[in-house]
Amino acid sequence: MFPSGPIGQAQRDLLFDAFWLMMIVAIPVYLLAIFFIWRYRRSHKGNATYKPHWEGNWQIETVVWTVPALIVIVIAYLQITGTQKLDPFRQIDPNLKSFQVQAVAQDWKWLFIYPELGVATVNELAFPADRPLTIDITSDTVMNSFMIPALGGQIYAMAGMRTELNLLANEPGTFTGRNTLYSGDGYSEQYFQAHAMTDADFSAWREKVAASANALDAQTYVDLQKPSVANPVTYYSSFEPNLFTIILRKYAPIVGPYESEAAELICRGSAA
Repeated sequence: MFPSGPIGQAQRDLLFDAFWLMMIVAIPVYLLAIFFIWRYRRSHKGNATYKPHWEGNWQIETVVWTVPALIVIVIAYLQITGTQKLDPFRQIDPNLKSFQVQAVAQDWKWLFIYPELGVATVNELAFPADRPLTIDITSDTVMNSFMIPALGGQIYAMAGMRTELNLLANEPGTFTGRNTLYSGDGYSEQYFQAHAMTDADFSAWREKVAASANALDAQTYVDLQKPSVANPVTYYSSFEPNLFTIILRKYAPIVGPYESEAAELICRGSAA
């Protein structure tokens, strides 16, 4: 209810618009129910005249058909325009270069790969505030659903497929993100912290991650991909080249040899 970005705010406003439109029907129904109970109570004589024959009353027919029709038309308009405006693949500002992150759902954790920085993290997402964020999303396990409620709605993470989510944080802050689709034993612990940072804080964070002694090579990834619950935040100063693409291709039919030994290890090792 308290979004920290334009996408989350637009989604909240759309929800409220639909809610108040439905209240046009709901509120009169409750008020009339109370009125009828009071007016037609057994002890009330006189004005509580029973008049059951309303066939052909054009005033009532007009209200009964016109009001719902108008509500459906308005909700349809909001749905069509909102769907186009809030398309998760749509860039927030084409004139601004977005910060690219690749997210991989695992059992039961999130791996974030930073192509621009050459680093990777587990269960922690960091990005500059006031700069559009583009997240490429896939899964290396069953279907998950990626969501940072304060910034925007959910989008599915599916094995062998790439989805995309464009977000923006209006100001620095820390927001909780998680998998919103039940995926097994560790589902309740599959969340992460998303940090929108100032330029200075983000530079310091980048240097800290780059100084990590961990490297996400093919064998390390095979070990990381194994199920784990409440996995601690982990930093990797480097990652296997084309790791996100390899994870995607892992679920596609491969004709001929693998493009590299690392790709074969990741595909065969994870499958085993």
